[in-house]
Amino acid sequence: MKIDNLRADTPVARLFRADATRPMALLKQCPVYAPTPIIECPALAELQGIGSLTLKDESKRMRLGSFKALGGAFAVAQMISDAAKTADLESSAARSAAAEMTFITASAGNHGLSVAAGARVFGAQAVICLSSSVPESFAERIRSLDARVVRVEGTYEESVAKAVVLADDNNWLLLADGSWDGYLERPALVMEGYTVLAAECRDHFEASGNWPTHVFLQAGVGGLAAAVAAHIRLHWDNQPTIIVVEPEAAPCLMESIRADQITNVGGPQSNMGRLDCKDASLIAFHALKQDADIFVTITDDEALAAASLLSEHGFSTTPSGAASFAGITQIQPGADSHCLVLLTEGREEG
Repeated sequence: MKIDNLRADTPVARLFRADATRPMALLKQCPVYAPTPIIECPALAELQGIGSLTLKDESKRMRLGSFKALGGAFAVAQMISDAAKTADLESSAARSAAAEMTFITASAGNHGLSVAAGARVFGAQAVICLSSSVPESFAERIRSLDARVVRVEGTYEESVAKAVVLADDNNWLLLADGSWDGYLERPALVMEGYTVLAAECRDHFEASGNWPTHVFLQAGVGGLAAAVAAHIRLHWDNQPTIIVVEPEAAPCLMESIRADQITNVGGPQSNMGRLDCKDASLIAFHALKQDADIFVTITDDEALAAASLLSEHGFSTTPSGAASFAGITQIQPGADSHCLVLLTEGREEG
């Protein structure tokens, strides 16, 4: 399924910072930070019938294995910095503030890892709500970061609701990566962290001079897609066509764009677990209305085939991680195109 977005002629203010300056400054103090690889893939481009293909590989990002490492950890750090009124997160003031802070979030896996890692590094506590569809191996990885895991029977959306209740009951700090009316500021920090990925791409293309004509961005609630798209619109010298790719079972952004309002979508469970979200982030929806050009959906079979093809070419990922690559076949950009795709996560081992 495909729809063209009727982008507004008059831009509106985005509800988050699309500048990578703050998260980049923090990350440069982190010993495990390094820009992730940006790889030219001529063989895959030929198979897809396009001119060239550039792949941004997030599978080893900061030892957590996904782009999500950029968002939750930065939001934790920024909230501690704001509470302590200092940018020095090693200071006694920051450590004292962090010791009194417990962050809670729901997650399909990777966001929870990022929040847990940030809390551990900076001396705070973390509680992560995981729905029954999240593998126990993810729960164990989160527990290994000294975070508490709360299992929730049901869907991702039900785990979000549980996190909201626990935050209210215990005076914990809700740090969701989705947003809704009355809850915007903290998910905006998460999205600000994701702009680092887009800034790394910009630096690469500025150096090479070989800018992409098409950028494919996979979406669950839409935080990554909106953050990267906004950074492109505001900070890239050459403007590509931006395509948002969603699971056929969870087209929450496409249907919200179609209805011009946040729209809940039903549907079966998708094998793209990290993207299987039935409610779009309000912040992401408002930004993508003006920043994205095209919305497409892919089937579970198409995502699985894309992950398999990438694996054959040396890129180990999941159907979620391969979704933007799978989106190429939905619009067939042609032999003159230069496509950028994001491999957003590595394949989980064990």
